[in-house]
Amino acid sequence: MTAWEQLTPHRVVAELDRFIVGQDAAKRKVAIALRNRVRRQRVPDALREDINPKNILMIGPTGVGKTEIARRLAQLVSAPFLKVEATRFTEVGYVGRDVESMVRDLVEISIRQVRAERLREVEDVARRAARDRILDLLVPGPVRRLSGNPVEAILGIVQGGGGRESDPPDEAYLEQRRQTAKSLDQGLLEREMIEITVRDSRQPVLNALSGAGLEEVGQNLEEALGGMLPERVRRRWLSVAEARPILVQQEAEKRIDHDRLVADAIRHAEEDGILFIDEIDKVAVPSGAGHSGPDVSREGVQRDILPLVEGMTVTTRHGPVRTDHMLFIAAGAFHQVKPSDLMPELQGRFPVRVELKSLGAADFVRILRDPENALTRQYQALLATDGVRVKFTEDGIARLAKLAAEVNARTEDIGARRLYTLLEHVLEAVSFAAPESTPPEVTIDAGYVDAAMAGLVEDADLSRYIL
Repeated sequence: MTAWEQLTPHRVVAELDRFIVGQDAAKRKVAIALRNRVRRQRVPDALREDINPKNILMIGPTGVGKTEIARRLAQLVSAPFLKVEATRFTEVGYVGRDVESMVRDLVEISIRQVRAERLREVEDVARRAARDRILDLLVPGPVRRLSGNPVEAILGIVQGGGGRESDPPDEAYLEQRRQTAKSLDQGLLEREMIEITVRDSRQPVLNALSGAGLEEVGQNLEEALGGMLPERVRRRWLSVAEARPILVQQEAEKRIDHDRLVADAIRHAEEDGILFIDEIDKVAVPSGAGHSGPDVSREGVQRDILPLVEGMTVTTRHGPVRTDHMLFIAAGAFHQVKPSDLMPELQGRFPVRVELKSLGAADFVRILRDPENALTRQYQALLATDGVRVKFTEDGIARLAKLAAEVNARTEDIGARRLYTLLEHVLEAVSFAAPESTPPEVTIDAGYVDAAMAGLVEDADLSRYIL
């Protein structure tokens, strides 16, 4: 049983609780959606193809955890994950960028994930091979001599298939190689310079097309021409320390079946991929509105997204990719419109609805204190690198949470993102002075917060522009 199959809905929620505060209903919905993928793999083949993911529509204001829930869910099972904004497909003309590009981007992400896994599998073998290559460059082999028959030398038909044959290594060479190998393994030759061949990573002229919004055209044309042109390489002088990771990468790539890698990555994207479409409410048409101007563009985006969610085959440079079993999660604040303002066909493709609640002071206290990646822990770790120990007291955390709730209520409600702004302002003096004149220990209590925020929260005009 794989680690994924062991993730029951209860365990998924427990894992999400480590990083995300509250929003239990949303966590339950995504946990069930994830478990249904495991269940689908266990049903008979005849029925499996007809079982499609139950896509999710998240409704809630900004900063309440919609994106974080989806992103952490994908990380939990190492699924290919891509977040896009629905509004990015309205930037050019009425329809905007091709919506199928999100599937192509997801496939590229999947290929990088699978490649990283395969590289880890052959890393030990690749390191040993790279070590031998470095040793060969530090201690070149015996001088090769020409064959006695010049005709055979030209035609390359001497023993061994080459035009030259090697002298057998003498004892002096073998001893030098042993000593060099010993020094190399002890790390004594890290600064020695060697010459290696590397792939030329300089950008081709075709990338100039990206400036005109033709990234996909440039990539496809470059790949088509790349198959007819030799690979661009160049020689570089690098230290052993600098050359080692490059050589390890080269040796690992030699040991990977790239055709199988791409096939596995496409299957990974088709079966496990998660596409998160944010700001879906921005392409909804309010009830009673006309069908002209920007509304035409919005409806066009919905019509283009609909086939992807229903299930279609998208042509990519790696081959056809089906979207039938990808999980789509759409999200939006829906302040000005309602989910019912979306096209009926699109509504029907998001049968699971969940409303995320706005966050209050009590939630902010937990966000600052409980998660493993809490903001307070992040700032403590950052300032600890400069030798400054920051301590947050309970009353200091409570005061920060109360101020965040007050500013959200008075101005625009941006949820937990308000905590970033407040903490940056409260810790500005400490961050600027460290490590030169800051005391080794700083305590952030309610008094410290009030002193740092004096007059700022009470002044509505200042808080609107600064916080």
